[in-house]
Amino acid sequence: MKIAKRLLAYALPHWRGLLFSLALILSMTLLVNGLPLILQRMTDDCLVEGTVSAAERIRKLSFLGLIYLSFAALGHLIRYIQSLLTAWIGQKIIYDLRLDIFRKVLRLHQGFFDKTAVGTLMSRATSDIERLQHFVTEAVVGSIADLAMLFGIMGYMIYMSPLLSISIFATLPILFTAMVYINARLRNANRDIRDRQSRINALVQEDLTGMTTIQLFNREAQAQEEFVQRNQDLRSAYFDEVRWFSLYFPTVEIGQTLSILITLAVGGFAILNGSTSITLGTFIAFLAYVQSFFHPLGSLSDKAGSFQVALASTERVFALLDTEEKIPEPESPVSPERIAGTIAFNNVWFAYNDENWVIKDLSFSVEPGQVLAVVGATGAGKSTIINLIGRFYDIQRGSITIDGVDIRQFAKNELRSRLGYVFQDPFIFTASIADNIGLNTPGVSRDDIICAARTVNAHGFIEATPNGYDTILNERGAGLSLGQKQLLVMARALAQNPELLFVLDEATASVDTATEMLIQDALGKLMTNRTSIVIAHRLSTIRNADRILVMRHGQLVEQGTHNELMANDGYYHQLYELLLHSPECD
Repeated sequence: MKIAKRLLAYALPHWRGLLFSLALILSMTLLVNGLPLILQRMTDDCLVEGTVSAAERIRKLSFLGLIYLSFAALGHLIRYIQSLLTAWIGQKIIYDLRLDIFRKVLRLHQGFFDKTAVGTLMSRATSDIERLQHFVTEAVVGSIADLAMLFGIMGYMIYMSPLLSISIFATLPILFTAMVYINARLRNANRDIRDRQSRINALVQEDLTGMTTIQLFNREAQAQEEFVQRNQDLRSAYFDEVRWFSLYFPTVEIGQTLSILITLAVGGFAILNGSTSITLGTFIAFLAYVQSFFHPLGSLSDKAGSFQVALASTERVFALLDTEEKIPEPESPVSPERIAGTIAFNNVWFAYNDENWVIKDLSFSVEPGQVLAVVGATGAGKSTIINLIGRFYDIQRGSITIDGVDIRQFAKNELRSRLGYVFQDPFIFTASIADNIGLNTPGVSRDDIICAARTVNAHGFIEATPNGYDTILNERGAGLSLGQKQLLVMARALAQNPELLFVLDEATASVDTATEMLIQDALGKLMTNRTSIVIAHRLSTIRNADRILVMRHGQLVEQGTHNELMANDGYYHQLYELLLHSPECD
């Protein structure tokens, strides 16, 4: 019921169209359900009646036939208009729902994506929505039409012959009980299908993304075996659904056959015994109503199956929409005209899961225009510092301030628009080079894009591509070297014009010496008059930093300049010696 109410909330903005559709349904019901009554008059007044001349009966038969044809044609026309209107309303509802899902995903915190497979999210936004689309566009209003038709037929049947009607309706409780039982099993089967479909989508997405690794380590057989297992689970779930769904129509057909036999027995007995309450015309018309009665009933059974499919998908869609947004927006966000660039961590504690602390009681500050290097072993919490500044995660204790303002007082978009990020693993969109740099940001012109590319030394290789800045890049930048992708991402960050804060994350890691020289030259220009935090990997970056933070197991163990830390002969000295003798060192 709760889910139905939420779906209704999406339908309410279109209430005028729905009311008009309902009026069309009622009109169609009156017209179509009146056809057997015309058959009754044609039989009793024109075919059986012997007191009227043949010419008069033929004239009346022709007149009634014309009315029958007109009613049928008008009913079909109304059905056509109503179907178009219903489809239009349904598409509007699905459009709003799909948009809400995408907006929700854009607002979710990074921790959600850490724990949720991409394939699972794709299932929510595609296959689950497709099933809802079929249900909303056809089943919802279609069910109303079927119910109107069903109750209309029942009304006509009672009006025509209470005796035959009672005989038929006596079988309905048995039929209804059987359908409720099938319905419950079908819902469980559909829930299993959605879950197993999500699991197989997640596996396919993961394997396609990691195909190079799979082939490199000869894991094709293991990948296939895992896929076969999940595919078999999905096949079993679908078979379970088909097994229960296949019982719907045989159940309805058995009910229809039984009702026809009851009508033939009761009606035939009454006619043969000379009953005046049931004429031949009544008998024929009632048989037509019996057949018509089970058509909407069968249609409702079909839609009940669709409803179970949609219900399982709806539960998953609304579960996504109900996901807690753990990075809340402030009620009264601040928006300073400019940022000087002072960053301060004050007794910051942070954990990704429960109290498994990744950052422990961290305190430090960076002054405007300074370059701060952060060093430490893998897992020391270096990259986490960068992510916390942009509020991709929220801290559990302490505070982080920019120019004395707690970052939780900034709107997320406002905060991030002032930060420039360059990550070690650059992401390239399937779009032109210009679009990858400018990101279609309002206010970023073609000249701004070219200027940013020139600044970070990317203009040369861009001009060498087939169409220059209009060259379309493949998925994830296939065809570009890692260094070229890194330069593009640096140009992207600069083109967005981060105010005074430019945050880097191992931007020079994993590139060749020649490319590193280009990047280092670009970094010198980018960091001028900008507060910069560098997750340091190269020795040149470490030595040139204004100050160095040394992290170990989430704690700040040392800080100072390169010379000061080397003189201490502590943990930093050990790390530096390791880097110095690393094959990647400069």
